[in-house]
Amino acid sequence: MNYSDFQFLKFENKPNGVLVITINRPEVMNATNGRLHWELTKIWGVVNDDPKTRVAVITGAGDKAFSAGGDLSWITDMVGNPKTINNVMNEASDIVYNVMACDKPVISAINGVAVGAGLAVAMMADISIMAEEAKITDGHVKLGVAAGDHAAICWPLLCGMAKAKYYLMTAEFVSGKEAERIGLVSLCVPRAQLMEKALEVANKLATGSQQAIRFTKRSLNGWMNVARPIFESSLAMEMLCFLGEDAKEGVASVREKRAPKFPSAQD
Repeated sequence: MNYSDFQFLKFENKPNGVLVITINRPEVMNATNGRLHWELTKIWGVVNDDPKTRVAVITGAGDKAFSAGGDLSWITDMVGNPKTINNVMNEASDIVYNVMACDKPVISAINGVAVGAGLAVAMMADISIMAEEAKITDGHVKLGVAAGDHAAICWPLLCGMAKAKYYLMTAEFVSGKEAERIGLVSLCVPRAQLMEKALEVANKLATGSQQAIRFTKRSLNGWMNVARPIFESSLAMEMLCFLGEDAKEGVASVREKRAPKFPSAQD
């Protein structure tokens, strides 16, 4: 693949080998559909093989969202559908592992709400910079499915087990300031300064020793490689939940804009 093959990601080359990648579905707050989910698995190999790119910065189009979760129609198609579930499971794994496998540093500039696959990219980035006004949540449990995706592999490492369990089991939103305070993101700045700061950090990395920086990334990713069995187990349990009754109710409650009544929580 090359950059022109991507439908929902746009690209801008900056000086010193910095590539800005923008998740580009602003009409739906950059929500993930099947095509965009697949593209988020493929872009990291293209970046890795691009000799002109030293650092990638990923952000969302507009000022409201980095990526506001998955399209409801796409998620609905997963419920009770083993074939679709298997495909999404493979892609969710690829998003995590392909960001890790990309030799070049990846910076996320979290400009607004981040949920779902977009959040996975934001949190798996080597350096995450979040707007104070932005909010993030791993909302899996609100849909009646386990927090698989990326969370089990990196949240305990980023913010500690106590905070990881709290936010993943309650699905509460985390503000930019709180995310920085607990160590969930690298930096937090006012939204107006977000891209300036992200590009400043990217330029620092792009003009540094490329071998040293890339080997440092590879070394530190060893901690996440240790957690691969935990991640793969959590991802499998998430997908198993999509075959159950709670997931049907979770999706229905979102569609109908009401509180869920999960069958597993009824007397």
